[in-house]
Amino acid sequence: MAHYEEQYLSLMRRIWQNGAVQRDRTGVGTKALFGATMRFSLADDAIPLLTTKRVYWKTAAREMLWFLTGNTNIRPLLEHKVKIWTDWPLDRYRRETGIYISQDDFEQSIIQDADFAEKWGDLGPVYGAQWVNWPRYEVAENGFFRRAEKGIDQVSLLVESLKKNPGSRRHIIEGWNVAELDQMALPPCHKTYQFHVADGVLSCILFQRSCDLGLGFAFNAFSAALLTRMLAAVCGYQAGELIWQGGDVHLYLNHAPLVEEQLSRTPSGNPKLKMLRTPESIFDYRIEDFEVVDYHPQAHISAPVAV
Repeated sequence: MAHYEEQYLSLMRRIWQNGAVQRDRTGVGTKALFGATMRFSLADDAIPLLTTKRVYWKTAAREMLWFLTGNTNIRPLLEHKVKIWTDWPLDRYRRETGIYISQDDFEQSIIQDADFAEKWGDLGPVYGAQWVNWPRYEVAENGFFRRAEKGIDQVSLLVESLKKNPGSRRHIIEGWNVAELDQMALPPCHKTYQFHVADGVLSCILFQRSCDLGLGFAFNAFSAALLTRMLAAVCGYQAGELIWQGGDVHLYLNHAPLVEEQLSRTPSGNPKLKMLRTPESIFDYRIEDFEVVDYHPQAHISAPVAV
């Protein structure tokens, strides 16, 4: 049986060899194709961690826990040394102030100065805001609409639906809020999650409108699998399968060293994700509740992020 990672490497090879060269908003340029699907079993604690390079899974897990808080400021991430969202607010700070500041100095300012963090560390209404506080409007006393203090908590509604109406075809978390896209540092790439229950088994389809296959995918696949495992545990199901679907799937042209090195490697091993505790609420998970075992990846491959 082929290793689960072979489908990823095959897609990477196909894009790198035959993808259409495109100009993109970053100015870097990509090779891309439109429409791709991969399937990963989550049975028996399986987790789709790439083995042909090291994936820092705790960083991805901390990001997922941050999404579930509804927080959109990078300060709590940086306090845990998670720096994957720094590029966007740092770029905004440099553009709007005209001041060049190093990434390290910017991150320290975010951590140490609450006022600085409030002004420069917020990403706008990105993932977490839409997941647990999608804007809701109500009629005010003057007859005009106003934004309600509490928005729609899609995650809580999903958990309730999975428990009480498992046969529903509406088990969805959606991040693509058209009215607020222009306020986001980056519109959601992994935008739509749909869940399905059959015979006590929970599976997930993730639709990703835009996928940086070289860098972003490794985190996106692990995070979606982790979320599925968390939901399955809280709702009393077994985990079944993660089906990943990509719209614009691309490799950046300046990622040639990453692509060529990774394609030269052979995947091996079958890492497992152990859930050490099941809290009462999906929002009560902690990083200590997760353990990855039998993960022996090859060396990390670094590459620049296109902002």
